[in-house]
Amino acid sequence: MTTPASPSPAPAPRPGFIYFFGRVILRPLFWLLYRPRIVGRNNIPARGPVLLVSNHLAALDALIIPTSATRPVQFLVKSSFFTGSGLLGRVKRWFFTSVGGVPVLRAAGRDARSALDAGSSILRAGSVFAVFPEGTRSRDGKLHEGHSGAAWMARSTRAAVVPVGLIGTGTATPLGHLLGKPRVEVRFGTPLDLSDLDGVPDGKARREITARMMDAIAHLSGQERSGSVNASSRD
Repeated sequence: MTTPASPSPAPAPRPGFIYFFGRVILRPLFWLLYRPRIVGRNNIPARGPVLLVSNHLAALDALIIPTSATRPVQFLVKSSFFTGSGLLGRVKRWFFTSVGGVPVLRAAGRDARSALDAGSSILRAGSVFAVFPEGTRSRDGKLHEGHSGAAWMARSTRAAVVPVGLIGTGTATPLGHLLGKPRVEVRFGTPLDLSDLDGVPDGKARREITARMMDAIAHLSGQERSGSVNASSRD
């Protein structure tokens, strides 16, 4: 994800009532359906901006992280969910706008920068924002190389960076734990110490931050590293 100059920062979307109402419903529902094992939840700072960086195995990830975290979490959402037509399109647009979702196109340049600006605005407002540095979900189960967008946000906002390792979401089925299948795990790591990168040139610092993010995610998730950018998935 490239980050060319942007003329003005994007406004920060805010979650509405439905987000908090949904958390009340989804938390017990997800507990019943998946019985997730949550580790390190207290590693999320209680105050201030927090950037959650996670591996990405399934669509479930965008729901399991907010329902597992101690604070409200906003995230990137495919732009197609905001542009659909008809009744279903309007419902999707209303829902994802209400939960504070940030639309993102699978593109570089100005569109990608707009998403980064919106995420940065959320962080500067002192909120929690979650991203998948791989850019898209892994179809082969391996952890792919991270893009620099997450590092750019961390660098520009000074948000605490908390790595997240998801296990089992790619093969999870509702009530699978009752059938003896492995439980979903959500592992929140300790915030990354990036203080030694103060004064380091931006390009070098972003590469190092990205490497540290992916190393921490790999440690938490236990995934094999692919050594390449994920280009196999379209969603």
